[in-house]
Formats: sequence, structure tokens, C-alpha cells
Amino acid sequence: MPIDSATARIVQRPTTLADGRDLIYFDDADTTLGPERAVDERELDPRPATATMRQDVLTGDWISVAASRQNRVMLPPAEADPLAPQTPTNPSEIPSRYDVAVFENKSPSFGPGLPGLEAERPLAAPAPAGLADLADLGFERTRASVGRCEVVCFSPEHTGSLGGQSVSRVRTVIEAWASRTEALSALPGVQQVFPFENRGEAIGVTLHHPHGQIYAYPYVTPVTKRLLASTDRLGPGLFADILARELAGPRVVLEGEHWAAFVPFAARWPLEVHLLPKRHVPDFAATSGAERDELAVLYRTLLRGVDRLYDTPTPYIAAWHQAPVHVGRDALRLHLQLTSPRRAADKLKFLAGSEAAMGAWIADVPPEAAAERLRLAIARVEAEA
Repeated sequence: MPIDSATARIVQRPTTLADGRDLIYFDDADTTLGPERAVDERELDPRPATATMRQDVLTGDWISVAASRQNRVMLPPAEADPLAPQTPTNPSEIPSRYDVAVFENKSPSFGPGLPGLEAERPLAAPAPAGLADLADLGFERTRASVGRCEVVCFSPEHTGSLGGQSVSRVRTVIEAWASRTEALSALPGVQQVFPFENRGEAIGVTLHHPHGQIYAYPYVTPVTKRLLASTDRLGPGLFADILARELAGPRVVLEGEHWAAFVPFAARWPLEVHLLPKRHVPDFAATSGAERDELAVLYRTLLRGVDRLYDTPTPYIAAWHQAPVHVGRDALRLHLQLTSPRRAADKLKFLAGSEAAMGAWIADVPPEAAAERLRLAIARVEAEA
């Protein structure tokens, strides 16, 4: 059943942290919080300098060298949770109680520098065209890792994941993704915006607090370049063609009026699900209120189904692919790629020689079998709703 759009009732409350980083509170449409927010009164060290990128001359890829990330917190106890609201004994990153909070990462892989701010944070090896020469290839090339990295807190609670939140809360997170995609896409030098959630220690998560991240890159990422190459070869209707084929086949796991989820034909991972809008939209900022409303319901159901596959929570990476800011927007469609290395209750798929070194994948689970198992798990979730 369609639900009224919550867009107009989700309130944004922007502020700054003690060291000048942006913090935006997103209040649920049905929030119980008042409008007041505490001031961050901590005494903080200056932010680290913008990291440096180095180009791999063999592939043309840019590698960000962000040494400050070595200092980030590693699986702290609940009483030292840096994403919980501040208390007298826990000087965390967020001063007040919140529904959803988005703030600039303290130790980012990209930023805080941006082109045009060279006098403040100079490029490592400036070129006359700024960052316009990133597509060139040469030996020992460096550039500043300009851009932004933001943390998206799904809840003030210490543990959980996005799938464990209410529909209203998931809707607020989607609104945050859309709002931040629009804002970050407008920053100078940003070429692509990527919202994602890493869930579980098997993925490498360093905080149990339910949260995700948003990266704003100064280049179009290698995976997206490959997608652009495919749309160049097969036409700008590639994603529409994929969706039409999948909707007529055996791998669909969830479908609504505006969105559909399926296990792809050539899934690499033991669990891999793609979720696409039925009309072409390049990113979250271009989605309608009705699309965001339905996504809150379907995405929550999908995540809960993933967790019903086994008796314990499933580790995953939920990667929201968006079209680049300046190219391919008529061809690349917003879509989720959710992947998990879990191939059995007590077994993980590790990327060994063939996958890690050569990019030559071997799938352990037939996609049709994976789709059937996930459909059954989703059916159990829906029966309990």
C-alpha cells in the first residue's frame, strides 16, 4: 500500500562540531525530539591535512594514502562509543540525542580540501588544470585526495544495523542520502558520490554502532568506468534491459511498484542482490517522494530477509552505485549491490589467488539457488510483519 511521502516532515538541523566539521541532524517524520541541539564544546586537535593520492602507472587507478586513518577507533566498548550522543563520561562526535546524524569524518580518505582552496590546503603536485588531468597516465604522479567523507549514523543506540530500524527511520536515512548526494555533488572537484554500509566484523567493521558512510570522490571510480564502458557498447538502455530480463526470470526476490530486487545472472558472491528503481534515475537526489517511501519499506524487508538466512546476523556490504556527477547520467541508473562473503552458516568466501590477483571470479553458489533461499527468508519476514 502506498504511503504518504515523508519528505516534507523530515527536518534537517545543520550545525558544526568544535573543529569546524559539518554535522547535520535529520529528524524522523514522527520524531519525539525537540528542535534544540547542544553545542559541541570539546577541545579538539586541528584536522589532519588532506591525504595524497598516488597513481598506479600499470592501471591508471588513483590510490589514496591516508595515514591518519591508522588512528581511528577499533571496536570500542559501548561506554566509549564515538557515534553515541555525548555524555559527561563520553566526549563522542555527536553532542545531542538524535534520530539520524551525518557528520564529516575526523580522519577522512578524501578531503577536507577542495580545488579552489589551494592557498589553504595546497595540491601535492598542482597542474594548471587542477584535477582535470587525472585521466592522464605517468610515472610517480601525485595529487591531493580532495573530496569529502561523511559518517551516517542510523540510530543513537550502540548496536544494530539499518535493517533493524523502523520504516520511518529507514526513510529518514534515505532522505539523508538524497540530501547529501545533492550537496556533495555540488562541491568543486567532486566527480562521484557513493553511499554505503559495511556491516559485520567479517567485512572489517571497526564500530558496532549502526552506521554507514558517504564518500565524495575527486574522480570516477574504476568500477563505474567499467559500467560506462558497458553502456557505451550496449546502449544507454542497458539497465532497463537488465531489469526487464530479470523481472521475467527466476531470480527476482522482491518487487514493488517502483523498485525490484534480484540476484544477478552472473553473481560473484555467495549472496549478491541488486535493487533497482523501475524508472531511470541517476542518483538518490533524483528520486521522487513516492519512490523513497516505497524504498524504505522494501529495503528494510530485504535487509531483514538477508538476516533470516542464518541464525546469526549476516555480514554484508550495501553499496549504492550512483551515476557520476558530470558524465553518464542518462545511462547509469542508481542501484544497490548488496554482497556478502557468507557461503554457509559457519563458512566465509575469501578472495584468494584467482579473484584477488587476477579478478577471475569463481562462484560457489548458483544464483538461482541463492535467489530461492532469499525469497523463502523474505517470506518468513513478511509473514511475521
